[in-house]
Amino acid sequence: MWRAVVLLVLTVFQFNLYSQNEIKASYTEMAPLIDGLLNDSVWISAERISNFTQRELSVGNPATEKTEVAIIYDDDFIYVGVWCYDQQAEKIIAMEMKRDFDYDLDDNFILIFDTYDDDRNGFMFVTNPNAARADIQIFNNGGAENAFWNSVWDVKTVRNAEGWFAEFIIPLYSLRYPVGKEVQEWGVNFERNIRHKREQVLWQGWGRNYGIKQVNKAGSLLNLKLNRDGGFVELKPYAIGGAEIEGESKARGNAGGDINYLISPTYRLNATFNTDFAQVESDQQQVNLTRFPLFFPELREFFLEGTDYFDMGFGGDRIVPFYTRRIGLDENREAVPIIAGARVLGKEHNRTVGLMSIQTAEHDNEPLSNYTVASWRQDLGAQSVGGLMSANKFSSGRWHSTTAINGRFSTSKFLKKRNLDIGGAYIQSYNSDTAFDTKAFAYRAYLYYFNDKVVGVLTNQLSPEPFDAELGLMRRRNFSETFALLSFKPRPKAEGPLGFIRQFEFVPLRFTYTTYADTREIQTFDYTVQFLGFDTRKRDGFSATYTYKAEGLRDDFLLGDSLLIPDSTYWWGFYGLNAYTFSGRRISAKADYGWGDFFDGYRDRFSLGINWRISRYFTLSGEILNDRIELPQGKLNVQLYRSRLEYAFGPNAFGSVYGQWNNANEQFLLNYRLRLIPKIGTDLYLIMNQDYRSAKLERTTILAKLIWRFIL
Repeated sequence: MWRAVVLLVLTVFQFNLYSQNEIKASYTEMAPLIDGLLNDSVWISAERISNFTQRELSVGNPATEKTEVAIIYDDDFIYVGVWCYDQQAEKIIAMEMKRDFDYDLDDNFILIFDTYDDDRNGFMFVTNPNAARADIQIFNNGGAENAFWNSVWDVKTVRNAEGWFAEFIIPLYSLRYPVGKEVQEWGVNFERNIRHKREQVLWQGWGRNYGIKQVNKAGSLLNLKLNRDGGFVELKPYAIGGAEIEGESKARGNAGGDINYLISPTYRLNATFNTDFAQVESDQQQVNLTRFPLFFPELREFFLEGTDYFDMGFGGDRIVPFYTRRIGLDENREAVPIIAGARVLGKEHNRTVGLMSIQTAEHDNEPLSNYTVASWRQDLGAQSVGGLMSANKFSSGRWHSTTAINGRFSTSKFLKKRNLDIGGAYIQSYNSDTAFDTKAFAYRAYLYYFNDKVVGVLTNQLSPEPFDAELGLMRRRNFSETFALLSFKPRPKAEGPLGFIRQFEFVPLRFTYTTYADTREIQTFDYTVQFLGFDTRKRDGFSATYTYKAEGLRDDFLLGDSLLIPDSTYWWGFYGLNAYTFSGRRISAKADYGWGDFFDGYRDRFSLGINWRISRYFTLSGEILNDRIELPQGKLNVQLYRSRLEYAFGPNAFGSVYGQWNNANEQFLLNYRLRLIPKIGTDLYLIMNQDYRSAKLERTTILAKLIWRFIL
């Protein structure tokens, strides 16, 4: 009898322990009304989880506010219901409303699906009490992400004296998941942030070294019986019209579109015709005070979704082996017409594949060209991966190829509970108009140890002179480089005299040593020490650094448009101070000041940014950057001013007015943008760009762009 009792107790204990990291989805034949009220009968009867634990500020402690989550689904959608109770509901912070809002500023709720249950990749969805929406693709178990990914989904919220409540509706066709399984099991996790307490709670994976983006720490979503097997077709035609005024007025108009075909829940085909790859927002101005080219991020939607599929795994910022801005944009960042393109993306049996081919038209000095890129990646072990990728350009009878092999060993169990990544990539370039050159290669090897209290990085890379990734961005050429970083980040006790500080950061070592690959002469040396760095429990911060630096010039270097720096090797030291207040406050600020030697002269730089969250409808921000340089051959004073007014009339109607000016070429750029979402998946953009030079209006572009979405 006693054995039976003990066995029963152990069985119940094991069941409770096991079920703490599981949530069961309930099938429904009657879809709930998506209004945020959560009073439909399917929600009342659905199984809920509520065991949330703090990650901040008091790791491991129970949440101070109750949070509940339930999941139901039908043949076409997944629905997630969220109950965010708050005993001080009047203190809830919710000022953001636009699409892809800065969710770090407000109370929010985050959910993530690891649909392949591969402990590597996930789809993350975020909302706040205003029903603002943000979505992010997560890769490499949180090691990389695509914040520009926009899926088709919706959410409604309600706020009252008990807290706030959210109701998500996510179409199954917007997700990718394995086929051939009668019952699916996905990884899933949830996070809630209570800003007025700075409390962060998670369902699973609340350790200091982890977070919601570490999908290998997620729980399990059970009982999904999905019948969708493909055949879904989405049409997204666009029409664009307007005028460009540059001396004389010239009408602009175009039409085209995309066809997205769901071959299966695993594979998708995207075809594009007469594609408009013009950006709807201006690049942020940068003044280059280095001898290396600038990097401008990709802002075009078509390329953003496949970011991870076409990543050669090289890492770092010296070489970007495949840089999508080489397609459809010329050297002056002007659009090159796209005739057509197609892309297939998918994952099956731990294998991820991507294939893209785009044809551009002849334009000015740009010949008719084809860009074809293929990638293959295989999951290895619990979290590791290996892959191949090749980017190719065919133009005027000439073929260029950049091909890479890469691999990464990852574990979150190093020394039991710590994250460790070891990996690298080898790349070979080839041009058909020259003989194959065995020295036209580059490699990079790295070790990453990213954890809460200690961060360590060690990398080594080499790129000989013959290597040239024409479809990439070569910010350095002919170089060999070693980089090392060691950072210590202790946390004071909350009850001690330094309890107002959440975490310190001391960096005794940040070291970069770069030489010319052919002679091993110094190209760049940089040793930075951070004497003090911290952020407070109220999310303000400060840091103080010193950098000892060298630049070895083989050729004379023109700084700006006026100062010629002779070829030589220069050594100097530079101090830096940085301070900021929490940007989630109604008024926040950030400031940076640096001073010291610069080549054979002196430099001081200063920047100040102020952000005013006027209301949930309007936010006004401004930034000033001033860089003053004094050298024996002359002086240079660079000034850059930016200002942005953001407005939102709801989650589906928002925009901005953005102005930026620099004195280097006396250029002022003005960008006006309004985005309307008549229905989820459909967009209307109203855009105006103006370019002023020396206080004279040089060019005005006014455009309206409509993208409509049809389901077949």
